[in-house]
Amino acid sequence: MQERGIAMLKPRLTILTSMVLAAAASRLIPHPPNFTPMIALALFGGSYFSDRRTAYAVPFAAMMLSDIGLAFLEGYEFFTTMRLVVYGCFALITTMGFFLRHRVKVINIIATSLAGSIVFFIITNFAVWAGGHLYSMNVTGLVQCYIAAIPFFSNTVLSALLYSALLFGSFEFARHKIPALAGSRI
Repeated sequence: MQERGIAMLKPRLTILTSMVLAAAASRLIPHPPNFTPMIALALFGGSYFSDRRTAYAVPFAAMMLSDIGLAFLEGYEFFTTMRLVVYGCFALITTMGFFLRHRVKVINIIATSLAGSIVFFIITNFAVWAGGHLYSMNVTGLVQCYIAAIPFFSNTVLSALLYSALLFGSFEFARHKIPALAGSRI
């Protein structure tokens, strides 16, 4: 009986990993600033990968590979303090994805996509301000930093909703069509 369970996980793991890698690869295609699958990837990984370590590791590896690709293609610096902040947000949003386990419903996906966008906005822009390079180190500078980031926030929200719809919708559709994927969500 256990062999059958393990055999059922392989196609599921392969499909989930392929979807994550494909979504992360989309970052290499020209796109508007902050219009990326990052938040959706984190939520998707937290929601569907059965092992918590895998839920973090696969999306992190995909993001890192796409970051290396961007560094190579676009000349972005790879090792930065800000990258650590972004990866920290990614881990936090992956943890938020655990909430979706056994609760994959449209309203929950929308709510966690919005919450993930807000978390990312607050933390990363605070880190930009705290870096002390662009804004004065006072409340006025902090407010200016958040105001300047508002146009990017709309792209973050729209991409989180779009990529979440694509990832979650595609996998749920596949679960209903492919018996090997129809097992438990986790």
